Amino acid sequence: MTPHSDALGLARAVADRLARPDAAPQGAVWWRQSLAHGLPGIALLHIELAADWGPWQRAHDWLTAAARRPFTGGPDSHPFYGTPAFAHVLACAAEHLPGSYQRALDALDAQTATDVRQRLSATHRRLDAGHLPDLAEFDAIRGLSGYGAYLLRRTSDSDVVRDVLAYCVRLTEPLADHGDVLPGWWTGTGPSGRPDDHFPLGHANSGMAHGVGGVLALLALAAQRGILIDGHHTALSTILRWLDRWQEKTGSGPAWPYWVTRDALHRGHPATFAPRRPSWCYGTAGLARAQQLAALALDEVPRQIEAENALAAALTDPAQLKATTGNGLCHGIASLAHIAARTARDAHTSTARQLQAATPPLLTAICPPDTIPTALAAAIVDGNAGPGLLDGAAGIALALLTPATNTPPRTAWDACLLLT
Repeated sequence: MTPHSDALGLARAVADRLARPDAAPQGAVWWRQSLAHGLPGIALLHIELAADWGPWQRAHDWLTAAARRPFTGGPDSHPFYGTPAFAHVLACAAEHLPGSYQRALDALDAQTATDVRQRLSATHRRLDAGHLPDLAEFDAIRGLSGYGAYLLRRTSDSDVVRDVLAYCVRLTEPLADHGDVLPGWWTGTGPSGRPDDHFPLGHANSGMAHGVGGVLALLALAAQRGILIDGHHTALSTILRWLDRWQEKTGSGPAWPYWVTRDALHRGHPATFAPRRPSWCYGTAGLARAQQLAALALDEVPRQIEAENALAAALTDPAQLKATTGNGLCHGIASLAHIAARTARDAHTSTARQLQAATPPLLTAICPPDTIPTALAAAIVDGNAGPGLLDGAAGIALALLTPATNTPPRTAWDACLLLT
């Protein structure tokens, strides 16, 4: 057996373990609508597998279980909960069965577009007043970059997509606060989105999940599709220059702080820079992919190579790998393997081989030699992280498929992560 075949065996064993909704662990009431932790994310695994291996009935059963009651829309929903979360999953299903689910998707798209327009109206009132944004206004999990990722797939050249992109451009314009000139994505809270004594004057978040990394990726993906608005390239360059400013050299390669505080802004550098996990949500893996996408959109080959080298260095740095605990999609080893495979497919010829070589050890870390896939799958599904997408079993299994098969996903399941 090879790391690739072991990983594929584990992914399929996880899917077998999660074959039936009525036999899976059940969560709280919100579980039905949660892409991150609940039914929609598990359906996503079966939809992806149905193209080549898994029976379609499994995907249908999980979709049916999730859709047994109406979904939450409006201000209580977001890209990972309620109407937009299920819309992403159903759109992936429709990629397998063209023409299917069209009425449901039309309704979900209409609700999502309405919600986005309402959010945009609120953001522009905030911008006109010169106030700082909340993380949930723009981030990938709860905010407009996450909504933009979905709309870019469904209605790529629509007015609502262009309005989201125009907001992202405006978000990069500087703001003045307490005598400082701040980037437009500076928030007045801590990374949790709530007031935090450790962040008395807020912070600038770099992450893909909750920071400007997601905004960068969305602008880059739109530009690659030829969807450009006024100030588009300038906004990309503004975010890239900010990341250049805060880039730190480690023993193995560049890395970026998870966030920049007001004290760090005044000093011009973070207080300390200890090795941190290079995850999707925060850290080098997600930011390297976002910068690669931006470099491809701007046709900046040196920047592209630098981003790819940064990822390769992080994936082979013992200190950063030691800081990575768990196997989950959000911040574990599985996400590193998936992002490595995704990035390698778009990589420059000078760096692609390094990224490809970094993948087998990551797969081995998840699936040690002589592991019985069914036993490991049972431990993963029944473990504390649960069966869901972001931290649990479904996400691990999905993340293993591309590096294990050396083929891109059959659906755009990882578009919700702004990786494609």
